[in-house]
Amino acid sequence: MAATAEDRSREINYDESKVGTYVLPDPLAFADGTPVKSPEDWTARRRPELAKLFESQMFGRLPEAARAVKPRCVVTSEAKDALSGKAARRLVDIHVGDDPAAPAIHLLVYLPANLEPGRRVPTFLCLNFWANHAIADEPGIPLSTRWIGSGAPAGVVDNRATEKARGSDHMIPVERILARGYAVATAYYGDIEEDHAGAMKNGVRGLFLRPGQVEPAADEWGAIAAWAWGLSRAMDYLEAAPDVDARRVALMGHSRLGKTALWAGVNDPRFAIVISNNSGEGGAALSKRNYGETIEHLNTSFPHWFCGNYKAYTGRPDALPFDQHEEIALIAPRPVLVVSAEEDRWADPKGEFLAAKAAEPVYKLLGTDGLGLDTWPTPAIDSLSRGTIGYRYRPGKHDVTVDDWVAYMDFADHHWNIRR
Repeated sequence: MAATAEDRSREINYDESKVGTYVLPDPLAFADGTPVKSPEDWTARRRPELAKLFESQMFGRLPEAARAVKPRCVVTSEAKDALSGKAARRLVDIHVGDDPAAPAIHLLVYLPANLEPGRRVPTFLCLNFWANHAIADEPGIPLSTRWIGSGAPAGVVDNRATEKARGSDHMIPVERILARGYAVATAYYGDIEEDHAGAMKNGVRGLFLRPGQVEPAADEWGAIAAWAWGLSRAMDYLEAAPDVDARRVALMGHSRLGKTALWAGVNDPRFAIVISNNSGEGGAALSKRNYGETIEHLNTSFPHWFCGNYKAYTGRPDALPFDQHEEIALIAPRPVLVVSAEEDRWADPKGEFLAAKAAEPVYKLLGTDGLGLDTWPTPAIDSLSRGTIGYRYRPGKHDVTVDDWVAYMDFADHHWNIRR
């Protein structure tokens, strides 16, 4: 008989003495056990081998039709005097299919005001949870008509937005980001696929089903892979935008969207920096470490997030042929920043740090400095480390704060040699 939600909650461990022992797979060993000895070994053989493993057993592979998509990007609105003159605002519809009923990704872009002609600015790209109208209280941003999940900050009735939802999302402090000289690009993750188990038919995964197919195969993409695919379609637009420095696009994601950002970073080398904020199980935290959220919880509460093959590891984390330090390693040698919060025990902050540390040998093999920390730091607002693998451990809960954004921008400044 399946365990109830109450039973599962009792099984969650928050006691370090009960973590137990576990063995992490070596990212620098081929599947046959032979060692990876050179950067060429990693790039040509081990990295593809490992990426394929994550794809087939966790996130799911993309259908060939999705891989072949060339999106059609249409600028639908531009305002030079947005945010009381502090910004230029651009709305872009990214069409990923020819069917008029196919979902479109609505990208909201804010640029610093009065950019000189020909100037290209570094940009932060992120998906948002509550739709674009919640990012800023501006009537020029259309109210989303998509399903919006429970937990929205304000103005959502029966999973639909009302006018009261405008400007209700605090997670992207646009004006603070613009003041540092960065642009912001964001889209609602529900434009790509809504976040509930029955949403596939209305999202991009439904769009790419083969004739006669009613659901993805066991090794085909789950929702997280679909959201990551959508981020790459947003990058397709940013790469062509005349005022975006496409060589300096930092990808940020929080919680489930932090899991998404990591997988998007693995698959798309155009993201110059990848930032995981409180991504936890299935994100930056080690799965084999018995602490906080579990694979069982992911597959029970969010069965649509990962591919069908991932269900085989429910209650069996020791059977996983990989762990999350290897996903971080797949982003190497590009900078990656892992951010943890002291009160967010569900996401296992220590497990996030240990995963970042265990990815270090790959970064060092590729000639970078890796994490550069040997011990888990105490939480402090200014605890940001700026190695090629960065780590920040702050007080507080599962959230995105203004101080987090200051850290993201400090990290980007450092790695892009931006002097203030």
